[in-house]
Amino acid sequence: MTTKLEQLRRMSTIVADTGDLAAVERLKPVDCTTNPTIVLKAIESEPYKEVVQEALSWGRKCSGDPLHIAAATADRLAISVGIELLRRVPGYVSTEVDANLSFNVAASTAKARQIIAEYEQRGVQRDRVLIKLAATWEGIRAAEILQSEGVSCNMTLLLNRAQAIASADAGAFLISPFVGRIYDWYKKVEGRDFTAKEDPGVRSVRDIYNHFKTEGIETIVMAASFRNTGQIEALAGCDRLTIAPSLLDALESNSDQLERALSPGTHPEQPLRRPADAICHWFVSEDAVDIKHPAPGGPIDEVTFRWIMNEDAMATEKLAEGIRVFARDLQELRTRIGRRLQ
Repeated sequence: MTTKLEQLRRMSTIVADTGDLAAVERLKPVDCTTNPTIVLKAIESEPYKEVVQEALSWGRKCSGDPLHIAAATADRLAISVGIELLRRVPGYVSTEVDANLSFNVAASTAKARQIIAEYEQRGVQRDRVLIKLAATWEGIRAAEILQSEGVSCNMTLLLNRAQAIASADAGAFLISPFVGRIYDWYKKVEGRDFTAKEDPGVRSVRDIYNHFKTEGIETIVMAASFRNTGQIEALAGCDRLTIAPSLLDALESNSDQLERALSPGTHPEQPLRRPADAICHWFVSEDAVDIKHPAPGGPIDEVTFRWIMNEDAMATEKLAEGIRVFARDLQELRTRIGRRLQ
């Protein structure tokens, strides 16, 4: 009998959520995803010793404000980590735009262009890089601009259907709905655990996947942020699955039969409604206050998006928390590099 990981490879594209080079070589994912937390771990890792030294040597040759030099060196290191991963996988690597730009369209777009330019200067074409952007309204608008320029985007910290549909409306190449963070929130609020079948994170991804397939939406669904193998197995067949090495190893060590859970022909138990179908807009004029209902099935506008997020306490809290954590880890990375440069 083949392992569950081998069976899963036949159903979904396997992506490693790690910067661990040895794990990538051993587990052979197609793509890799990174974030500031992963890069922060890399600078303390022996396999990245030469990569870190190269970045520090580059930084010491720069002149100007020490804080700016530390930030630029951290950027170079993040791209170096991406390059090392690309040497070991045949597909994409995802590199994240600074989390502290998550509410700034122009700055996010400019940073993404800089990341792509630096990859290209170092011999990596843009068709192997996914730009990760937080799925805020501003991040989605930045993705819309970048996609029009031929830069593929991965919408991260995606926690509800409004984010998913708005990202697809913007032409995002890929979305990363977070299973584990949704699960964490509901487990804490409700004070109980969930089976894989009733897991709120699993159900969210399943509904988004089925909606996209039913509507013929081309944006790739890549489930992310898993807490256990049961969540992964419950989403077997999703377009892509980005998984930590420890869970990949657990799947590799199990040879039980794995059943496909998702396929383009399946349908949700309850059809996923577009949020725009259930909200009205108020328009104030000099004479009166009018109510306008959006056209069913039309794109989600900013008012609708923000209202749906406001009504979803889980998505609002976990999105904000995720942005804070990534921003904090990015700052810690820059601080450590600044000390080493001195």
